[in-house]
Amino acid sequence: MKKTLTLLFALIAVSVTAQHTISGVFSPAKDYTWLIAYQLKPGTQVYVADTKIEDGKFKLELPANAAAGTYRLVYAVPQEEFNFDVLYNGKEDIVLNFNAQDGATYTTSEENKIVNSYFLEINALQKQVIDFYTSNSTNKKELAKLYNKINSTQARYETDAKGLIALNFIKANKPYIAKKHETIYEFVEHKKQNYFSAIDFKNKQLQASSFLTDKTLNYVYTSLPLNKVTKDETETILQQNIQTVASKLDGVHETFKFSLFYDMWIYAASAKYDKTSDFITTNYLKKLGNITNNQEIIKNIDAHTRLRIGAKAPEITWNDGKNSLSKLSGADNYVVVFWSSTCSHCLKELPELNKAMQTLPNVKVLAVGLEDEYNYWDTESAKLKSFTHALALGKWDSKYADLYNVSATPTYFILDKDKRIVNKPETYKEALEYLKKK
Repeated sequence: MKKTLTLLFALIAVSVTAQHTISGVFSPAKDYTWLIAYQLKPGTQVYVADTKIEDGKFKLELPANAAAGTYRLVYAVPQEEFNFDVLYNGKEDIVLNFNAQDGATYTTSEENKIVNSYFLEINALQKQVIDFYTSNSTNKKELAKLYNKINSTQARYETDAKGLIALNFIKANKPYIAKKHETIYEFVEHKKQNYFSAIDFKNKQLQASSFLTDKTLNYVYTSLPLNKVTKDETETILQQNIQTVASKLDGVHETFKFSLFYDMWIYAASAKYDKTSDFITTNYLKKLGNITNNQEIIKNIDAHTRLRIGAKAPEITWNDGKNSLSKLSGADNYVVVFWSSTCSHCLKELPELNKAMQTLPNVKVLAVGLEDEYNYWDTESAKLKSFTHALALGKWDSKYADLYNVSATPTYFILDKDKRIVNKPETYKEALEYLKKK
């Protein structure tokens, strides 16, 4: 009897701590070498495991205590771009195939198979609704039939996903369905009004995934009028959309809020919606950054804003303030280059730029030396006779290295005649290509 109980307890212990795996095939095999797994948590992610991909095959062992939830698999850099998410319920091994064109398909995993199947099916049906409107069809019965199919499909998947993590995503994605026939303008407006009806921003499973971010970005940046609007009008609407999102976040933890607004900021900044990115920073990110101790990100945002295309170049002074960038005149373009007399790349590139200035009479160069000491700079700067020179002692800790966010030398900025930043070339060759086109 004692032996039997000992064996029984041993079996229970094994089952409680059993490890599960994520395995499968990446193709084409030659394009993939390593895989890293992170567990997603609200507003952040935590490293879990990694493994080598050999001949396209991999097997990733999850820790025995790996919690159920969403895991991000990163297969290349930059990590923000080359990844995909999987659902792990703590009970099953996951087997998948991946290629860049089709993404991940699952041969084993109840959770992932049902959620993938759902999104493929429901998205195809919603596309049919859009096609109905864009084709200017007036067949009300056809539209009603489509809506009935969407309704029944949604209900079927919600039933099939009971008890699964996937149910959180299926329920939150429930599409808008009109109760009666609508014009395309009514449909678009009502869809926008009901966009978040099924979404609970406090749901931890949704927060610990890309779902809420993707849904939010889609709402903010695509919920626009059908008629053509100006960029300023677009930005006004985007800011209204952001305010709508903010109204849905009462009671949501600040860490997740910061992450969500930061993703909105990244999109706005990348799309050059400057008024909108500033709106997000001023109204949300700065306060949330202080609360969540994300001051470094706020510092980087401020640097981006200060140095983005179209911004007035920050002031630079030298000779005890007697000379300044703002006082430079007589050129159509100005090149500000941060360099160092001990930087080998600088000593190759700047003489070439100095030589090229002889053929660009409407361009002036301000060369700011980031130096630890005076001696080398004095010798090397004297060789660059067509430049105006300024010295910033302290090198990486100098005022101008911080003001212009310089992390490597040489770093170039091209300004217009009003000292607004118009280009940020990587090399002197790119700088010259830009200037010669002017």
